Amino acid sequence: MTPTIHDVARLAEVSIKTVSNVMNDYPHIRPATRQRVLDAIATLDYKPNLSARGLRSGKTGLLSLIIPDLRNPYFAELADVVVRSAEARGLSVMISQSNGDRDRELSLLLGPRMQMVDGVLFSALALSAADSDLLGKIRTPMVLLGERILDGPKDHVTMRNVEGSQAATEHLVSIGRRRLVAFGSDPAQGLGSAALRLEGYRRALAGAGIEEDPDLVVDVVGWYRRNGADSMRRFLERGTDFDGVVAFNDQIALGALRVMQEAGLRIPDDVAIIGFDDVDETAYTLPSLSTIDPGREEIAEVALRYLVGRIDGSDADVAPRDHLTTFRLQQRESTAVV
Repeated sequence: MTPTIHDVARLAEVSIKTVSNVMNDYPHIRPATRQRVLDAIATLDYKPNLSARGLRSGKTGLLSLIIPDLRNPYFAELADVVVRSAEARGLSVMISQSNGDRDRELSLLLGPRMQMVDGVLFSALALSAADSDLLGKIRTPMVLLGERILDGPKDHVTMRNVEGSQAATEHLVSIGRRRLVAFGSDPAQGLGSAALRLEGYRRALAGAGIEEDPDLVVDVVGWYRRNGADSMRRFLERGTDFDGVVAFNDQIALGALRVMQEAGLRIPDDVAIIGFDDVDETAYTLPSLSTIDPGREEIAEVALRYLVGRIDGSDADVAPRDHLTTFRLQQRESTAVV
């Protein structure tokens, strides 16, 4: 027979309420008691009945994660961390792609799916500050991920884009590079990641006393490998002198890396290159790619903690919070000192 929450409570020698509290990750439970319950759940292979839970509590145990695009490894890996962290709390996650389309983002936020979930993690891309009033009208608990494109009464968790890009640029300066390409700017993006990472690049140059050269600021519209490759080909055709590349994400860095190698440039002897995001494959390329780890695990963990607190009411009186994660520079072969 399928095990029930009563079976878990009997095996762990606790009350049903205690089992429920452990499954919902309530903090005020003794570690030994929590472990007994988790062991009982594992022994019985207990799976909560979400339908029954919803009928009793008005909660479904289902969260929505809205991200721009699973083709981008950063978002795919973020989704993986969110799903695993949610499952550890006894919750399930429904993943939706907005494709960076404004109408699609609005449809996902205002459509019938919102009635199915207890809370939403939303990485906005196409909405703008003009849509901020929308947030106050959405009653479903929500945590915003990514850049603070929208202003409104919601918790917000994101990475340190400016500081991370500044650290990446300073790293290239520290190994003796002076002609640094800012690779990935996008004037049409407004207040997004591209603008913030360009700001970090500029701060690092200013701090090192290096005058910015507009010819070294290279637009890349669309942060995928092919866009990075195409933009690097066009840049190389101009014959501009450079000895380092600060790429604004790993995918365009990998596209640029391939094109530079095809052109006979040695990495890092002739050109050092660093990316941003620390997606898994960067550790296995030839050469391996130096990059900025933006704190993806921390983003998922903090965002879920905030969201669960809003859902269960324990944070009902807490003012909207902004959390910036801790980043780390991962130095690999593409910026090794030669």
